Amino acid sequence: MYQFTPSGVCSQNIVFEIEDGVVKGVAFYGGCNGNLTGLSRLIENMPVNEAIEKLSGISCGGRPTSCPDQLAQALKLALEHQAG
Repeated sequence: MYQFTPSGVCSQNIVFEIEDGVVKGVAFYGGCNGNLTGLSRLIENMPVNEAIEKLSGISCGGRPTSCPDQLAQALKLALEHQAG
């Protein structure tokens, strides 16, 4: 299980797992509950690299990042940790 503290967004914590290169059990704490629950369900069982590709670079309300972008950053760090 991975835990990530996002920066520059409303959510305060992201928790997720990666099993055999697939995203599992994503949970956001804080932020827009409906949107983040929907996002979590959409990427459940998605290959990690596909999720990173789809979510990277999304901005929110004039900010250079968003909760989806922060999740992509968290997934990238998790992959680096697994490879490390």
